[in-house]
Order: sequence, then C-alpha cells, then structure tokens
Amino acid sequence: MKQYLVSKNDRKLEGEITLDGSKSLSNRALIIQALCEEDFDIHSCSTSDDVESMKALLASKDDVLNAHHAGTTFRFLCAYLCLREGEQVLTGSERMQQRPIGPLVDALKKLGANISYVAKEGYPPLRIGTLDKAKYAAKVSVSAGTSSQFITSLLLIAPSLPQGLEIELVGELVSRPYLEMTLKMMEYFGVHHQWEDQTIKVDPQKYQARDITIEADWSAASYYYIMAAFSEHTDLKLKGLSNKSLQGDRSIADIMEVFGLKSSFNENSVHITTGGDEKQMLDYDFINDPDIAQSVAVACAGVGKPGIFTGLKTLRIKETDRIAALQNELGKVGVYFTLLPERFAKKSGKEYYMLEGKAVQPKDTPDFDTYKDHRMAMAFAPLGMLFPVIVNEPDVVSKSYPGYWEDLKSLGFNIEKM
Repeated sequence: MKQYLVSKNDRKLEGEITLDGSKSLSNRALIIQALCEEDFDIHSCSTSDDVESMKALLASKDDVLNAHHAGTTFRFLCAYLCLREGEQVLTGSERMQQRPIGPLVDALKKLGANISYVAKEGYPPLRIGTLDKAKYAAKVSVSAGTSSQFITSLLLIAPSLPQGLEIELVGELVSRPYLEMTLKMMEYFGVHHQWEDQTIKVDPQKYQARDITIEADWSAASYYYIMAAFSEHTDLKLKGLSNKSLQGDRSIADIMEVFGLKSSFNENSVHITTGGDEKQMLDYDFINDPDIAQSVAVACAGVGKPGIFTGLKTLRIKETDRIAALQNELGKVGVYFTLLPERFAKKSGKEYYMLEGKAVQPKDTPDFDTYKDHRMAMAFAPLGMLFPVIVNEPDVVSKSYPGYWEDLKSLGFNIEKM
C-alpha cells in the first residue's frame, strides 16, 4: 500500500496557489457541450479523474461505458445517454455499484427512457437505450431529499426533450446551491427556466454555443482554509476564485470566520489572512454544502474547537460512508464525532453530531485511511502542520485535485513516500 508521510517544519502559511477548475462546473459544461448543436471552447477545465472520465465516455462509441469511481460522471451520463442513439451499458467501480441510483432511474422511466438494471435493482450497472417518444411524459416528481446530482442530470437534458420538462420537488430540498449552479450555467448557454415553489420548468430550447472559462474549485479551497486555521501566520492567495461564485462551497470563506480567518476578494482570487474575530464554537447546517463538512470537522479537531454539525444525511452515500470515516479517523487522534440522541431534535427531526476534543499526537505516527475517498486524504493531510501524519493511498486525490501534493510542497510541506 502506498503511503505519504506529511509534515511541516513551521506553522506559517505563505504563498500563492492557482487552483484547478471546478469539477462540478466542468462536468456540467461538458454535458451541455455534447447537447449543443455548435461547438464551443471550455477554458480552465478541471484536470481531475472525474472530468477526464466524462470526456472519454462522451467521446466513446463502446457498448460498455465504465465511469469507474466518478459519481457525478455516472449520474449525468444516465440522463444524457437516454438521448443518444443506440444502447449502452453504463457501469462503474465496486463502490459505484453500491451507491443507489433508483430515484434517477425511476424519473427517467417516467419520461419514457428505455433503461433497466443489469444486476441489482436500484443500483448500477444500467442498460440504457434511446428514449421512447411514444411513452414520453414531460412531467416527473422527484424527492427533493435525494442527491442534487439526480435532479441536475434531469435538468441538463430538459431543454433537449420534445416538450421540455417540469420537475416537481417533493419534500425538503437538499443541496439547493448545486441546483442553482446548474440552472445559472444553463442560463449562460441561453436556456431559461421557471422555478416557483417546488416546481422547476424548462421549456424545449436549444443551447447556444458560447466559450466559457471554468472557475476554480471552492471545494479544493477548503483544504487551505484548514491549513490557515492551524497556522500561526497566514498570508495566502488562492487564484481562480470569485466572491460571486456559482458554487455552494464558496460558503467555506464565511464558515471559517469562526476560526479568526479573513477572506479578501480581488477580481479573480481570494487572499486569506489571520487576525479576524474568532468564535469559541462552531454550529453549522451543511444541508447546502455537504462536501466541505470533512474539511470543517478536521479544522475543528486540529484547534480543539467544539462543533455542532447537521445536514449530513447525504454523506453516507458518497465515495464512502463519510460520517463513519470521520468517526474512525478522528478517533485516532483523540477527537470524537458523535451522533446526539433524538431528544436534542424532537421538533426538527434532524440529526445532530457533536465534535469534541483536540487532535493530539499519539505515541506512534497516526496513519489515516482514505477509503478511496479523495476528500478524506485532502482533509486529513493538513494535520501534518501540527505533527507528522501518514496518509494511506494518497493517489486518490486525483479524483478531483491531481496537483494537491505538489501544491502542498510549494507551501513548505514535506511529502515523503514510505
């Protein structure tokens, strides 16, 4: 098993990082490009595994398309392939075949999609043929509490359907910023929508070709905010980010004010410094931005800041069960991430987790498992600022941020192969 020993000789964080393009925005742009009658250029596209996989599969004429571990790619292709002539089998890694896809498949079937399960009901792989226009229906209902990627997958193909699409969102909506990101990107390419109450309607339209430059990834920025929280002096510029971002994870800049961090925005970058008004405790609902929950949890653990976390229900069906992974790995350095009893949320019905304790160096250098989850590797590596840590299977970062380890080296981290 490959391992990296991660450490830093000081607790200063100074320099400049040019972040890779957003994986989320890049994959949306690629689907739109595939649906657009005219070609356009995508500048600063993400170099992540997920996006490279999307490019390859969109170009492939093979009967079997393997998205491997790329969840966004798999879900977006589910709907897109319904509009492609012919029949393909869409599959993925062992973990991908454990991640439910039923709500999206059910919605596509209601639209008239020719789609079926190859093995286990409700899970990949899928056999996908061309949509049957004779069975086509322009209205579907989808649970609003399901993955936002399911709804985005439907929205991206909506203008290309014969009568467009009307989606009724049933129940409490999770990850709303991701849907807003999708709709704003569709607007950029000339597609309009109506969103009233729980209904989103997209009339039949054509995407208009326009070159686009992909904004840098705010999820990737979250790992540098962890480092800044651990730093005794921070003077760090992250290039490629906007204060008016389409990405919900831009909220990390606001959340980390609790740690005394200041974020100053220029035209195309954010400057992170220390010296803000720090708070004693963190209390945050991650329902709109679950992908940064791991980063915030590790930041709390490193400085010993207690935290109340809610809105984490989608974390159990990510690349791994991220709640269980956090509990296991934080426990290695004496930090507890505990589900609070139901009596703490009788009215809301929400699940609340309490994080308590401060990360301490155990007798032996702690080695953190990554569970084939890129975010586990990148969130736990910054603990190397406090004491040496070992990251298992470090290459998993290529899923979203291939240059992560080199960028850490540029900031003075020691990354040693073991």
